[in-house]
Parts: sequence; structure tokens; C-alpha cells
Amino acid sequence: MQVVLSASVCTRQGKALLSRQFVEMNRLRVEGLLAAFPKLIGHAKQHTFVETDAVRYVYQPLENNLYLLLITTKASNIVEDLGTLRLLAKVVPDVAGGLQEHVISDSAFDLIFAFDEVLSAGGYKEDATLSSIRNNLIMDSYEEKIAVAQQKEKELAAKVEMQKKAKTLQDEKVKNAFGQGGAPGAMPGRMEGFGGGGAPQANSGFMDQFNSEMNGAAQPQQEFNPYSSLQQAAPTPVAPKVLAKGGMKLGGGSSAGKQGNFMAAMAAEDNLLPMGGKGSPGDAFNFNAAVAPPAAAPSTPLTLALEEKLTCSMNREGAIETCEVKGTLTLTANTDVGAAAIVAVNKTQLPSAFNFATHPRIDKKTYEQKGTLVLKGGKGFPVARPVGILRWSYNNDDAAPLTINCWPEDEGSGTVNVNIEMELTRTDLVLQDVNILLPLGTTDPPVIAEIDGQYRHDPASGMMCWHFDVVDANTNSTGSLEFSVAGSNPDAFFPVQIGFRSETLLCPLAITGVTHSTNGTTVPNQTTKSFTPESYQCA
Repeated sequence: MQVVLSASVCTRQGKALLSRQFVEMNRLRVEGLLAAFPKLIGHAKQHTFVETDAVRYVYQPLENNLYLLLITTKASNIVEDLGTLRLLAKVVPDVAGGLQEHVISDSAFDLIFAFDEVLSAGGYKEDATLSSIRNNLIMDSYEEKIAVAQQKEKELAAKVEMQKKAKTLQDEKVKNAFGQGGAPGAMPGRMEGFGGGGAPQANSGFMDQFNSEMNGAAQPQQEFNPYSSLQQAAPTPVAPKVLAKGGMKLGGGSSAGKQGNFMAAMAAEDNLLPMGGKGSPGDAFNFNAAVAPPAAAPSTPLTLALEEKLTCSMNREGAIETCEVKGTLTLTANTDVGAAAIVAVNKTQLPSAFNFATHPRIDKKTYEQKGTLVLKGGKGFPVARPVGILRWSYNNDDAAPLTINCWPEDEGSGTVNVNIEMELTRTDLVLQDVNILLPLGTTDPPVIAEIDGQYRHDPASGMMCWHFDVVDANTNSTGSLEFSVAGSNPDAFFPVQIGFRSETLLCPLAITGVTHSTNGTTVPNQTTKSFTPESYQCA
């Protein structure tokens, strides 16, 4: 009997991005089982399961060093477990729309609901398919549509009946205002009911008020304003506060600022500074102080974004230890016209050193034959939702655009002299806002002996930022910096972290055409390119 204890998506190190338990298990046991998983699989990739004394791990590697993992009892049917694993491997990218860590985390609840469609309480497999899971997640109910339509009809009928009643009451009120049996057209006056048998003068009230005003008997009255209770006096203008410029201010007095300072202090203990997040490494040093304008509404039916992320590690002599580039082509259909687009790329001109993979819902056969990216079955792309349709990766030392050679030397007098060199190794790239961050191990300012480019010092975090606006084959292809600072530990100046941005990609991928799937006309589109480091350091 198949019993699945837990279904999880985790990293190569055993970090759980999401985990769904189908039997009663406490958190400590789940975390312990997941933490033991990386040690059990080792480096072997030909197996799909591994057993311990208590449980069996059934797993499948995904992209980006992620794993889809089932933890089952040892008595479970391994054939059924593998079928369940294959179904979940199709469900995860279909529901989440990608296989990146942040995408999985953002779609965690939807994935848990999808897992519940595949496995019931107790860990038993349900008779479910990918299409039935989609329908259940959408929760499209014919009975609900009928109930909603009936409710709208009732509300509409009640509204019509209410209008009829309101009209009847209005007619009765008008009839009573003219009086029963009196002269038609006679208006009630202030003298009605005091005898005389005749109709009151229609304008008696107006004439009395007019005469009293002419005789000065009535004081001038302020004009009645029915909205006076809702109006407020205009606030007195207050002169804007002038804030003194603080050269190295990194945060404000808000709770978010305090939290940011606390996290920065924790990172400073390990000589680290966050590379990701809301800004680049140079933001804290005001090198990238210009505020980006708010994103404008898309002006074309289709938006294409080619993005590459670099992960690189160097030793202290500048030799590359690990280097990997991962790229993604993301499509966003802004209108129905963009949803019906076919994207063509220069597939025949792409080098074999790059590994390419299409989204599971992309027609791979058409891509291999024609180099075009289109959904299977002639379906359209979702509107107003970014979709990664093509990914690529490259593992080679020559992908690193910069090398850093850092030499700190203890002079024996309480001072450390530091020489650091930067060299551009990819002359085909244009790097902008290059920031090289060095921990100093002290709050004392450095004494600059020689420098190419600019620098900033932040005493609060004990960091120094070496900055270049542009680095390319013609500008700042090499640079050096020499300074001295108080200290005696050369290891305090590591790790050195590097940040930059570029609109030039390492992969020569190009969009050769975007056409409509029905009539073949050209679809206007907007294409952006981005190459940034995710982790780039010299340690």
C-alpha cells in the first residue's frame, strides 16, 4: 500500500522551499529528514531513490539545483511512487510558472493545493491528471455560475419593483400637496386654515419676506449652504522642512531602517554585504543615488526581457574557482495580440557551449526545427503575466568579466597596506556602475596613496566602495588602488564583493522576429537586456 509521508521542493543543500505532510509529523522530524537528504544522495545522479532504516527518499532533480522529493514508508510501492513523482514534476512548473526559488516561494500555497489534489490525507494517491488539477485549482463550477445568474436576476427584479413603489409614493405625495377638492394649481400658504374659504395667495410668503427686507425689519441672512458641515477650513500653509544633507547617512528612524541597520551589522560581523535586495552594492555609498522613474505602462502588445545572472568565486590571487551564468528569456503579453505571438530566435547561430532548455509548455519540436517559441496546441500566452519561455546556462571561467587581485600586507606598526588591481577580461562587454566593496576591519578611514576611479568610506559598517561609472575596452579596462588603514589582520579585507550592471549579454541570443500566429503580421514589441551578478566575490 502506497503511503507518502511528505512531498517537498528543496535545494541541493536540503533547504525546504515548501513541504506538505500527509500524515501526522512534527516540524523537527520533517526538518531532520530533509537535512539528511543531501548526505544520502551524494553526487550520484543515476538513481531516483535512496533508503534509510526508517523511510525511503524518492526524488527527481529539477532546474537551478532544486529537487522534488517524496518521503515514503519502506513498504510503499516504488512503481506508484515514481508515477506520483512524475506527475508532481509536471505540476510544479505548470502551477508556479518557473523553477526559480523565488517563484516557488511565491506560489507555495497554490503548489500545496495542487499537491493535495494528487495525494489525499494519509498519503494515498488520487486518480488525478494535470488537466483535472488545473480545473480544480481554477474552481470553475457550472452550478456556481447558475446560482450567480439567478441571484442577479432576483436583484434586478427587486430593483425594478423598488422603482415602481418609489414612483407610486411620489405620485401620492404630489396629489396630497395640491389638496383634495381645492382649486387646482393652488399652493399652500401660511394663512391656510384660518377661515375665509378662499385659496391662499400663491406668493404671500415671498411678498412678506420681500417687504420685511425692504423695511429693514429683517437682518441680512447668510446664504444657506447645505454642504457647510462637510467643508473644512483650508489648512494654513506650512513651510517645507529643510533637511541637512548627511554625506554618509545609510538609514532613517523608521522601524524598517532599524531592521536594515541590524541586518547590516550582522553581515558586517562576517565581512559580508548583501549583494541582492532592493539595490546594488553601491547604493549604500550614494554612487547610484539617482532614483529610477516609476515604470510606465507598456506601450506595445508584447514585452521581451533577456536577463543573465552571474555567480562567480575567485581566490585572492584573482584565479577563477567557480563561474556560472544562467539566462532567461521572459515574455509578457500586454494585450491579446501579444498573447498570440510567435517569437523567433537565431538558434542556428548559437554556440554549442551554451545549454538551452525551453519551458515544458513550449513546443520543443518546433523550436528545434525552426527556432521559434510557441505554446503547444496553438494556445496563447497568458496576458499580463511574465512567462519564462527559454533558459540557458554557461559554465566556464571565461564568463567572469572582471578579475580582482588583492594584496593586504601588515607593515608591523599597527597599519596594513593594501594594493588591489582590477582588470576587464571580457572586452566585448560594457559594464556600468561597477562597485568593488572591501571590508576594512575598522571604522577608521583609509589613507589613499593612489587610485583609479572614485571611492567612498562608510565608517558605520567599516566598508569601502571602489567605484567606476563605466568599464569597457576603451575606458577603465584596468585599474589599481593603494591605501593604508589601521589594523594588523590581512584576512579582515576579505571577501571582496563586486557589483555591476550591463546591457550586453554573454550569450549571443537575438530575437529575429515576432509575428502573429494567425495572420503572420509583425507584432510590435519592446525588448530589454540585462546582465548582473547574483554573487561575485573574491575570497
